[in-house]
Amino acid sequence: MSAPLKAAILVVSTTAANDPSTDAADAALRDVFEVDGGGRWQVADTKIVADVTADIQRKIMLWTDGADPVNLVITTGGTGFAIADNTPEAVSVLLHKQAWGLVHGMLAASLAVTPFAMMSRPVAGVRNKSVIITLPGSPKGARENLQAVLKTLPHACLQAAGADSRALHSGGVKKLEKEAGVASTSTPPPQQEAHSHSGHHHHHHHHAHAHAHDPSHPTPIRHTTPSTHPPRSNDPSLGPSRRHRSSPYPMHSVPDALALIAQHTPHPASTIAASVGPALVGSVLARDISSAEAVPAFRASIVDGYAVVVPPGGDMRGVYPVVAVAHAAVSGKRRVLKEGEIARITTGAPLPEGATAVVMVEDTVLVSTVEGGEEEKEVEILAEGVKEGENIREVGSDIAAGTTVLGKGELVTAIGGEIGLLAAVGVSEVEVYPRPVVGVLSTGDEIVEHNRAHPPLQLGEVRDTNRPTLIAAARDCGYEVVDLGIARDRPGSLEEVLRDALRRVDLVITTGGVSMGELDLLKPTIERALGGTIHFGRVAMKPGKPTTFATVPVKLADCGARVPKVVFSLPGNPASALVTFHLFVLPALHQMSGVSPPGLPRVPVVLAHDFPLDRARPEYHRAIVSVGRDGVLAATSTGGQRSSKVGSMKGANALLCMPSGPEPLRKGATVDALLMGSLRSEV
Repeated sequence: MSAPLKAAILVVSTTAANDPSTDAADAALRDVFEVDGGGRWQVADTKIVADVTADIQRKIMLWTDGADPVNLVITTGGTGFAIADNTPEAVSVLLHKQAWGLVHGMLAASLAVTPFAMMSRPVAGVRNKSVIITLPGSPKGARENLQAVLKTLPHACLQAAGADSRALHSGGVKKLEKEAGVASTSTPPPQQEAHSHSGHHHHHHHHAHAHAHDPSHPTPIRHTTPSTHPPRSNDPSLGPSRRHRSSPYPMHSVPDALALIAQHTPHPASTIAASVGPALVGSVLARDISSAEAVPAFRASIVDGYAVVVPPGGDMRGVYPVVAVAHAAVSGKRRVLKEGEIARITTGAPLPEGATAVVMVEDTVLVSTVEGGEEEKEVEILAEGVKEGENIREVGSDIAAGTTVLGKGELVTAIGGEIGLLAAVGVSEVEVYPRPVVGVLSTGDEIVEHNRAHPPLQLGEVRDTNRPTLIAAARDCGYEVVDLGIARDRPGSLEEVLRDALRRVDLVITTGGVSMGELDLLKPTIERALGGTIHFGRVAMKPGKPTTFATVPVKLADCGARVPKVVFSLPGNPASALVTFHLFVLPALHQMSGVSPPGLPRVPVVLAHDFPLDRARPEYHRAIVSVGRDGVLAATSTGGQRSSKVGSMKGANALLCMPSGPEPLRKGATVDALLMGSLRSEV
């Protein structure tokens, strides 16, 4: 028998979220899987959330968007007409495919029991490889709705998971019906006790809408189910009159958005060999590096002076003949030094065999020279108390053979000495993670090249500020960048540009086209044309509210495997685009290239003057952070912070993490700053 299909149950109830003991739906639904599921199901997980749209969506995406998604997600509760009943709306925007047949099946079965089944608002469909169904909050209603469709769900789940449709349907409908244990003509369900379909999860089970089933009371029959649920993104084919008047995407906090980026951005899947040299800067090591040899490989002097053989007691005072000269340069066979003899030696030169210490030249006096005066003959040493090993760098004293000199995950920098360290131990090639290739695309009919000289700007035209700015920022961070040009506001054109880009690069950055206008096509193109998943489409922040993060499955040309490619759709306003690049895109690039921890460094800073706050949203304020003579980091605003004001980024080296609030933050207050560049020094 094949492995069981995995199901997850989400109980939507504020009451049960506060007191899980009040929930009865989970046990009822598990019983249906066990008794009526034919041994084909395993309930892998159950969660309880309050009637909050973002919480509902977050739990569902954890089950459907990971590397090992469940086959079926069923929710119970929140499908009625109460003010708090938001489950259908929360689920609808997550679906990539609607399943109206399952909805019709559940409603038809319930309407045979009570006309008040019309009070339920079920939703069903597919997200990625998972089937999702919403059930009423009443345990009885939830049980009966699940029973109505359960036998057909294995077939739906197998198709959604990518099974071969031709093989599944071989033998025709009759074979499918037999395997599922259903018949093409069936009698209505037996008369049962009426139940509530109020979708809100009442745990005391007061069936406010319960009516006994009366055969003499004709039940309204419909053969179609009208769609009252908004699509997940604007459908360009419907025209401007049918576009959303408000965003269907839930508002995420910045920490939640960063968590989604961390969850859905791929980690490095392979390594490459790289030569040790300047081009290695910016790479992350994929393996520990051990020294194959000791550094230094020989006993060396750390000063200019004289190699000596220390007598017992260490008193070196006296006149000694200079019998050899030891330079740092490679030389031939060296003389064995004996007590009573000395050898002149330079810094870094290998000690003569037999030498046990080095006396600094400053502790000596020249006594005589050889004929001609070109070389020393005798030297007087003035030192006493000399110890063996003095002024000597022993073999392996810097790095012992076999020592791990750099660890997996370490970043090779231009100023940290990693290149010199690798060279010192004789490593010529290392394994590193490949750095992702970034593509930058501007969108909009109004956008023209920033360097276009003629003709002059027409009414409504805007020079492309974002593309050259983001290309420069990504390259400064060490990434190869492909300039994708400007895409026009036409669905087919944008789709073609994005498809080509996703074959060439690992991460795409677009700007513009993510708000609510009729020509804002990024989200619908990603979802509807490319089959991508939008993990968030709005962030509670200023600037950058419409920032969008998505992944798109792309088939590799060499092996045919599908891999997720990352798309960031940033706002069109210049300051917003650059702020969201540093806040969201850079952590994703770091994760893709193995840098840990990802993102900008965070430090506390003191405000140098009063800062106004936004009343509704936290703000990432562009600022200049300087180091005072007292060592305190002080932050000064770059001025007006309007999101369209690209000049607000001029000179900025930090983003201040400012809370929302009605009153300004006063001079001297401490906030966190995300450092984008080098600190300034106060004069």
